[in-house]
Amino acid sequence: MTSMAHLKSGLSRRAALAGGAALIATPALAAECHIGPPVHDKGPAVWMGLDQIELDAAYDQSEYAPLLGQIIKRYASSSAAMRARLGEPQRVAYGPSEPEKLDVYRAKASNAPIYVFIHGGAWLGGAAANYAYPAEMFVHAGAHYIALDFVSVKQAGGDLSPMADQVRRAIAFVYKNAGEFGGDRQKLYVGGHSSGGHLCGVAATTDWTTLGLPAAPVRGWHCMSGMFDMKPVRLSKRSSYIKFTDAMEDAMSAERHIEKINAPMVLVTGTNETPEFQRQSRDFAATLKAAGKPVEHISAPDHNHFEMCESLGNPYGVNGRAALKMMGLS
Repeated sequence: MTSMAHLKSGLSRRAALAGGAALIATPALAAECHIGPPVHDKGPAVWMGLDQIELDAAYDQSEYAPLLGQIIKRYASSSAAMRARLGEPQRVAYGPSEPEKLDVYRAKASNAPIYVFIHGGAWLGGAAANYAYPAEMFVHAGAHYIALDFVSVKQAGGDLSPMADQVRRAIAFVYKNAGEFGGDRQKLYVGGHSSGGHLCGVAATTDWTTLGLPAAPVRGWHCMSGMFDMKPVRLSKRSSYIKFTDAMEDAMSAERHIEKINAPMVLVTGTNETPEFQRQSRDFAATLKAAGKPVEHISAPDHNHFEMCESLGNPYGVNGRAALKMMGLS
């Protein structure tokens, strides 16, 4: 009897302690993992019913992905681990300035298809070296993987145009020099994530003949979590470091130039991304479809913005699967 009473007493104390710990931890956890704009009094509508605080949050992924720092660190560690297995890339200059370089991870087969990746980073940062992790999937599937470096918007004086120009010239360089690393220029595909998804969309509107290429050198465009109309971006806090003009807003809005797009597009977003990032892809897909352009829009359940990019390195992940399908690879 004494033993049973002692056991019950111990269980009761542990239950009480656990309950108390839960009461203490729950508010802290809730504060740490707040999703969406901060609690505030609703202000005047700035864009589609969103006030300024809500619009700013809709173009700030940190408001919707509280663990983004851990995921971004994993991009780098996964890339380093991949290089330890696959080897260092071939580092090639595609232009005269320091940022104008790209990393080539070669497939074993010759005359292999090519996937060019444009990294994100709010147009402010990012590096090809930290977006190497998808290379393993593409190489094992029989494709070359090429990650681009390019200037940041601050280095470009707040102008997005130099970034878009470098991305275009990098794609043209890959097409013209594909044979030098065993690539098939007739099977060239381009993808990008976030601000890289935006640049991917802008690149899709290029008149490639001005760069000495055929009118349609790219077989397919894979825009992950991108932006395709710069009007709401211009109205958001991102205009604090991007010096928007009417001309830049128009030129950098792929949705306004769909008549120039001449290859199929795959648009992918996660249901845990900001409402504006989801809307941007949804509306762009609808505009393309209405214009008779080939487009596939994929919505990935339970993925936030940064998990979407990470899924590109997994053949069973939403973006890995989409890329391989687009390229006709298993």
